[in-house]
Amino acid sequence: MNAAPQRQRASWAWFVTALRWMAGLAILAALLHFLPISSLRATIGRVPAASFAAILVSYLLAHCVGVVKWRMVVNSAGSDLSIGTSTQCYAGGLFGALFLPSILGGDVIRLAVGLRRSPRPAAVLAGNVVDRILDAAAQGTLVLAGLILLPNSVPSQFQGKTQKALLWLAGAAIFLAATAYLARRPMFGGRSTRFRRRLARVRHALRSVSQRPHILALGWLMGICIQAALLILAARMATYCGLVLPVKVWLFAWPLAKLAALLPLTQGGIGVREAALVALLVPFGAPGSLVLVAGLLWEGIIVSGGLIAGVAALLVRRFGGSPNAT
Repeated sequence: MNAAPQRQRASWAWFVTALRWMAGLAILAALLHFLPISSLRATIGRVPAASFAAILVSYLLAHCVGVVKWRMVVNSAGSDLSIGTSTQCYAGGLFGALFLPSILGGDVIRLAVGLRRSPRPAAVLAGNVVDRILDAAAQGTLVLAGLILLPNSVPSQFQGKTQKALLWLAGAAIFLAATAYLARRPMFGGRSTRFRRRLARVRHALRSVSQRPHILALGWLMGICIQAALLILAARMATYCGLVLPVKVWLFAWPLAKLAALLPLTQGGIGVREAALVALLVPFGAPGSLVLVAGLLWEGIIVSGGLIAGVAALLVRRFGGSPNAT
């Protein structure tokens, strides 16, 4: 009886995914149209294939550290996931963020596998939320580091706007937190006993993580190291294109561009990331065409890494052995 509505929801989800891919490609097409890119092929041709492959391997190695971090955080909540299951969750998440019909496709895959494999599903949910918060904190730390290192070098068009943006973000975070606190009773009041028990398990899992500040601190530091490694790889890719900028400029611009890509406008932030990077780096004297080429090549790293991660998730699922093996 529910087959028809489920098919309709699935069709709508894939339709939305197609729209988001088209939106991303449209943004890239607009950038290619308005920027002087006559030397696009020549610039891409200057990037050695071996160097591209080396950056791709380094990208995947950084995410291997991400697997360890994610498992550490969700297990601190009591999920008891093996390294094989954690790899399947994380790698599937990298693939899902790019190719699945959902704004939260990556998290859907992580949770779908983790909830099924863990003896305490609520711990997987709570741990994944905490891991996302730690990732956001790591990105914010890099932005703050860039602002500290660029006190007198930020272009005039960014001065004042950056402070206003940070104030708006802080205000939005406070508003959302206050709204969630005030709406907790209307949202959860009158629910079934079964629902309240599940909610209690999630609260208990969150409390378990909060009682391990060393895990939170280590997860935050690992997140900073991972994001910093990806930033350095992106900057290295840019140097192959002829775009050489100080690391402190990348510290300012790259995390902000990545945060902009979280907006649910395109699939995996494709197009939005490149547009934000151009807008953020051009005021520092970077040629827009070179920024775009570097962004496109980095997008190639992300897409290639997502495809490899999807294959890895399938292989771990098929040959990874017992899901409870540690």
